[in-house]
Amino acid sequence: MASNNALPATGNGLIVSFGEMLIDFVPTVSGVSLAEAPGFLKAPGGAPANVAIAVSRLGGKAAFVGKLGDDEFGHMLAGILKENDVRADGINFDQGARTALAFVTLRADGEREFMFYRNPSADMLLTPEDLNLELIRSAKVFHYGSISLIVEPCRSAHLKAMEVAKEAGCLLSYDPNLRLPLWPSAEEARQQILSIWDKADVIKVSDVELEFLTGSDKIDDASALSLWHPNLKLLLVTLGEHGSRYYTKNFHGSVEAFHVNTVDTTGAGDSFVGALLCKIVDDQSILEDEARLREVLKFANACGAITTTKKGAIPALPTEADALNLIKGA
Repeated sequence: MASNNALPATGNGLIVSFGEMLIDFVPTVSGVSLAEAPGFLKAPGGAPANVAIAVSRLGGKAAFVGKLGDDEFGHMLAGILKENDVRADGINFDQGARTALAFVTLRADGEREFMFYRNPSADMLLTPEDLNLELIRSAKVFHYGSISLIVEPCRSAHLKAMEVAKEAGCLLSYDPNLRLPLWPSAEEARQQILSIWDKADVIKVSDVELEFLTGSDKIDDASALSLWHPNLKLLLVTLGEHGSRYYTKNFHGSVEAFHVNTVDTTGAGDSFVGALLCKIVDDQSILEDEARLREVLKFANACGAITTTKKGAIPALPTEADALNLIKGA
């Protein structure tokens, strides 16, 4: 039990999450195609929003920056952020475009396939002028994905927000969150995801994203380190039920997963990222201290694992007590 005491406290610094928030429609039964699904449950989603709520659920301070439709779904999503104590003063509403929707099939193994309705959706129409720059400047960590790079004007808003955050001294955190069906081509996805690679301080990729970005079917240290850049402080590769690997300038290693009854993997990576960020937001020296970093990653693995035990991301995001209970029981 002594090792739990080494887990750093959750920080008070603000973590701003930038990008998309949408409604996922999830089949009422697993293991069927979208066409075969007898019905769907609506679930709030969007990786950056999930990260913000993950941070807040763990006792951290979070804000979300993005654009929603001025429609019932958009106002519902803004309400969910507020209910979860995520600051919503970075949200804009678009009167001409709808909130994005995604239909998500849950395969029998809990993995997902997506069909998106975005033509265009409100999140794609965020402009640089829409940004709440004061909110971004007040952050200690600025977190983002790559979906906001796909089209203008959102791409310019993303680049502006990153630039402002960097100038203000924020730690930049990047989870590409690859969704190939949204990109014009695989090549364009790879090119754009890598176009902002060297700006990030912390990068998290999944094993699937590692294969996609490197063009290699090997998931090993050499493959991961081919994505290293000189300004990077921490590179993480999540391996699902096989845990996670970490790489810094001075050390690298792996942390084992927690074995749970997986129902739906939606949001597991976002939960992992939120857990990491809320533990390093006030003390980035953790990134240079392998023993403390391993404790944080063990905690992040536990948070990710718990998130797979229920359908939908946001309802499944754990509290710190939930994660500590899983760690104690392991």
